Amino acid sequence: MTSSPDDATWTEETFLSEGVACAARVYRPAGTATTPAPAVVMAHGFGGVRALRLYAYAERFASAGYVVVVFDYRGFGESAGTPRQILDVSMQHQDWRAALAFARSLDAVDALRVVAWGTSFGGGHVISVAGQGEPLAAIIAQVPHVSGPAALRATGVRASLRVVGLGVRDQVAALLGRAPVHVDLAAEPGQAAAMTSPDALPGMNRLIAESGLSASDYPTSVAARITLKIGWYSPKRHASGVTCPALIQIADRDAITPRRVALATAARMGDPTVLTYPCGHFDPYVEPLFEQVVTDQLDFLREHVPANPERD
Repeated sequence: MTSSPDDATWTEETFLSEGVACAARVYRPAGTATTPAPAVVMAHGFGGVRALRLYAYAERFASAGYVVVVFDYRGFGESAGTPRQILDVSMQHQDWRAALAFARSLDAVDALRVVAWGTSFGGGHVISVAGQGEPLAAIIAQVPHVSGPAALRATGVRASLRVVGLGVRDQVAALLGRAPVHVDLAAEPGQAAAMTSPDALPGMNRLIAESGLSASDYPTSVAARITLKIGWYSPKRHASGVTCPALIQIADRDAITPRRVALATAARMGDPTVLTYPCGHFDPYVEPLFEQVVTDQLDFLREHVPANPERD
């Protein structure tokens, strides 16, 4: 057991998703309470791992009285699963459902007050699972992916075509039982990568550096087959099914998740709180925006899923 700021503690635990062990860091608030606490379950975006700044959010939530579960998807980070770096939407949705079930099973958690927190691609996942009927007290979707076609348009035809060949090669490799063909998560404009907007590679590099990591700590690539499917993944289709309170945080200058489509998606939800920020896709994770973004998340949680006030 390890201490975090304000004496919150965390432990490394695991849960099973379709028989595969997923790594989960569980934060528990300081002190004791007479009733179980609400929980926030968190995961990253496209090819991301929990060590990329998610702990900074988790510490703030735990300090405010929430149990927090931060997990890695199968095949990523500290989770088990082979082959590695396979980004499959349906598998990650199942990982989310397994993580939420795990959080509800914890003794310190009020199973009726569980919040799903996702960012970027993971923001799209929490919209999808909530819209498909997962019982949640609330969701927080930070700069969420909401539309496959819109993401492709924002990326541009030329940039998208550069990775198609890699995607086809990887899909053929999968059919033949061979090792995956990978594509970089981010690269300079004009290169072959999943994200090639001008802010993508600098944003990814800063996210790694601000997390106290180096580029060699975790792979910064995914199996390229996802590039053939990303255009079909549109969480906005499930937005009308999101009836719980939802905080949707949108970057005005988002070159990866267009602002207009994100606003339209939020408008379909039953109880949305929509906040926009004058920044790009990678800016909410780090200062000077991080403090405002996480404060807004805490304000939303206190309003809709308040933590227990009677902790010692």
